[in-house]
Amino acid sequence: MINTSTNMYAIVDIAGQQFKIEKDKEIFVHRQAGEAGDTLSFGSVMLVGNGESISVGKPFVEGAKVEATILEHLKGDKVLIFKKKRRKGYQKENGHRQQFTKVKIENIAL
Repeated sequence: MINTSTNMYAIVDIAGQQFKIEKDKEIFVHRQAGEAGDTLSFGSVMLVGNGESISVGKPFVEGAKVEATILEHLKGDKVLIFKKKRRKGYQKENGHRQQFTKVKIENIAL
């Protein structure tokens, strides 16, 4: 396994979304199972670059893995949905707060 260098980055698929990540970077992803302090491992690495070379997967890079630590679980800002039909007396308001998990990237390994 080759461990990370200072300028190594990866594009990883986490819960259906793609993120460009680097070591020690903190990102918000959709709610993941686990408690604060637990370690997560993501194997869906699509691309790994380290400055001079880039490895692109078909669709994923073989043997590449990203390890992250859960920092906290939190909720996003409230999103309001307001529907109205003019002159009909119809209006409806609904709200939603997305659940997120804040993770810190610990290691990118090939």
